[in-house]
Amino acid sequence: MAKFFGNLHLVLLVGLAVAIAIMMAFAPSAEVNLNAILRWLHLFFGVLWIGLLYYLNFVQVPTMPSIPAEQKGAITGHIAPKVFFFFRWSALLTVVTGLWIAQIGGFLHQALSLSGEGNVKLIGVGMWMALIMAFNVWFIIWPAQKKILGIVEATAEEKAAAAPRALIASRTNLLLSLGMFYAMVSANLVN
Repeated sequence: MAKFFGNLHLVLLVGLAVAIAIMMAFAPSAEVNLNAILRWLHLFFGVLWIGLLYYLNFVQVPTMPSIPAEQKGAITGHIAPKVFFFFRWSALLTVVTGLWIAQIGGFLHQALSLSGEGNVKLIGVGMWMALIMAFNVWFIIWPAQKKILGIVEATAEEKAAAAPRALIASRTNLLLSLGMFYAMVSANLVN
């Protein structure tokens, strides 16, 4: 058992097989449709993205000042680069799957233009928040973190300037995530 649970890729593969089995068992017809798969992927990537956002804001950032200097390299050299890999790609894949769901559902334009029925407007508000958040991840947080973590060359002054930019963008995403959650979850309840 320890060998199985020690292998992340194997656990993910078995988890995927279990998810597909559940999808097939409870599908209204013999096959699972693209919309159901996309919604599942959207939720998976969204949980990964926001989970890492919350980890960074609630755990890593507040804890870093209390970590002894000789131990910070373990975080900045090993943990943080992996966190930011999954953070940025899950952000992108959450947005892509969400836009794809809206496109095949026929409400992408209405949602993005905040027109149509109340639930479509509410989804649109959530989509815009998610788009702003993804922009922050890819174009503010990640470029700043590359400097902070030493992935790209930067002077001490550039690293120092990058830290508050990354923090403000990350806290903006934290702030937006709360309303975005409400919009996304509640849109199915609005008539």
